[in-house]
Amino acid sequence: MGSPDMAYLDNSATTRPCQAAVDAMVRCMNDGFYNPSSVYRPAVDAFRAVRDARETLLGAVHAGSTCNLIFTSGGTEANNLAILGSAATLRDRRVVAVTAVEHPSVREAYEKLRAEGFDVRVIGVNERGELDWTALECALDDGAALVSCMQVNNETGALLDCERLYRTVAGRARIHVDGVQGFLRVPFDMKYADLYTISGHKIHGPKGIGALIVKKGVRLTPRQIGGGQESGMRSGTENTPGIAGFAAAAREMLNGNSEMRAELMQKKLHLIQAFQEAVPEAAINGPDPQNAAPHIVNMRFPGVRGEVMLHALEAENVYASTGSACSSKKLKVSGVLTAMGIPGAEAECSLRFSLSPHTTYEEIDEAAAALKKCYALLKGYKRR
Repeated sequence: MGSPDMAYLDNSATTRPCQAAVDAMVRCMNDGFYNPSSVYRPAVDAFRAVRDARETLLGAVHAGSTCNLIFTSGGTEANNLAILGSAATLRDRRVVAVTAVEHPSVREAYEKLRAEGFDVRVIGVNERGELDWTALECALDDGAALVSCMQVNNETGALLDCERLYRTVAGRARIHVDGVQGFLRVPFDMKYADLYTISGHKIHGPKGIGALIVKKGVRLTPRQIGGGQESGMRSGTENTPGIAGFAAAAREMLNGNSEMRAELMQKKLHLIQAFQEAVPEAAINGPDPQNAAPHIVNMRFPGVRGEVMLHALEAENVYASTGSACSSKKLKVSGVLTAMGIPGAEAECSLRFSLSPHTTYEEIDEAAAALKKCYALLKGYKRR
């Protein structure tokens, strides 16, 4: 939900903090500002608040006592810790595997491993963004020790079959699932992974806070050292307001979660219908909408470059994205879409629309009207 006069459809980039998260952060800053590593009573209360938040987030993925949770500054740091922290423990096993459609924080971490001499196997996907399971089997047969996959693709909403991934990989390699786009919008159970990444600002919590959930017995080498916070895995005074806001947002998302997910799917299907009625030439990139995440759809509008359409929609107070917010300003053709076999000229004409529980049908209809207007204006122009 944006302001009354705009349609905010870029919730995969970030979400508006919910009031429960804002209230929890303000209370923490006003009354619970103490350092949770100190030993006097108010500080012990701050420590307990961090502990309670940790339990909330672990419970959201059915982790219970089987896992630990390391608070980080966000999803990028958590992904880096999962990958680079794992690599340092692999000893002589130098083969690792990652899909071709990962977030830059995963992709670049694997490029760093490649530069350090690791044999990085890039696993392709089909036109629906689904994993090439045969290629993954080949990497495992060659001794892959670490596998990273995204639970929900941040550009197309394609879903990872986490249960099949576990059946395929468990006992052969360590499983890292990037859950930043999936957490609390798609069900997940930690029994299917060794490492799971989450982020606060994707679920109506604050920016600057995330976490890595780690199955007990999985060894990592810390990337940040100092005072030994987070069981020695992430030194530095905990961001207690951020942690409080993260947990409050998660609790709100957990309340009626299955109904929320069903409503999100209905809103997404309404968006697709409204946008295709507005622009009959429009096509969906990626999986069948019913078999994808409930909050993301990627569409292409033939003859109009994505960044041109993006700015035309902005002038109508409609906000979307050409892809990952971490790389969209670079104005490159999406590597995710090209990995799916979509020709560059078509990928260049694509936009991502992403919803939240607070997105209204009115916003969607306003966006469809703006899209119809903008496409009619722009499709006649030829690129020089």
